[in-house]
Amino acid sequence: MSFLTDTAPRASFDVADEQPTLPQGAELASMVAAKLCHDFISPSGAVMSGLDLLDDPTAQDMRDDAMDLIRQSARKMISLVSFSRVAFGSSSSAERFSSTEIHNLLSGLTDGSRAQIDWRIPEMSLAKPHARALLNLAYLTHGALALGGTAIITARQEDNGLTLVGQAEGNRVRLKPEALMGLRGQSLSEGLNGQWIQPYWLWLTISEIGGRLDTIVEEQCISLLARLPNLVEI
Repeated sequence: MSFLTDTAPRASFDVADEQPTLPQGAELASMVAAKLCHDFISPSGAVMSGLDLLDDPTAQDMRDDAMDLIRQSARKMISLVSFSRVAFGSSSSAERFSSTEIHNLLSGLTDGSRAQIDWRIPEMSLAKPHARALLNLAYLTHGALALGGTAIITARQEDNGLTLVGQAEGNRVRLKPEALMGLRGQSLSEGLNGQWIQPYWLWLTISEIGGRLDTIVEEQCISLLARLPNLVEI
């Protein structure tokens, strides 16, 4: 099923018409920081476990395994840092990103997972907010396929702006209730902050530049549709 047209039936979760009480300032920053710490703790802990094995005189027969663990975990940490600088931060002095750069950042985190990414975006130059929206949208689309499937990522340039589409197709595609609330721009009433904050961050990124985010939930398919102002140079 394709939803590049607006004719498909949808269970649609749009940007909220009435703003609920949402975290701002230090509260929002603390949620993002907690999310990042949660992501970084696993590979950093694995590096320490590998170093402990190297230092253990009774485990010298596991030296090669320890080195493999350290290398893999260090690569994961570098991929996470590179991804997070664009997805959540300002990424040093960069003001524009190519779609290929965004694809590479995404691949650094998703290669080897059960779900495949079908990247159908041509080479284009993206302003920082649009790059952040695309990276988060693509990552969350892929995240709906924990048990496998295909995340199709597309974009089309129109007279009035850029439309980004993430389409997750799989037999057991799913987004947790917290994630759906975040994608609607709703405050978290119950559930885990860590499952809510990145979807909300995507909604906030799009909302603050005057865009619109829709989430379409159907059987074996979840789609994210972002309509952004025309600030992109092709």
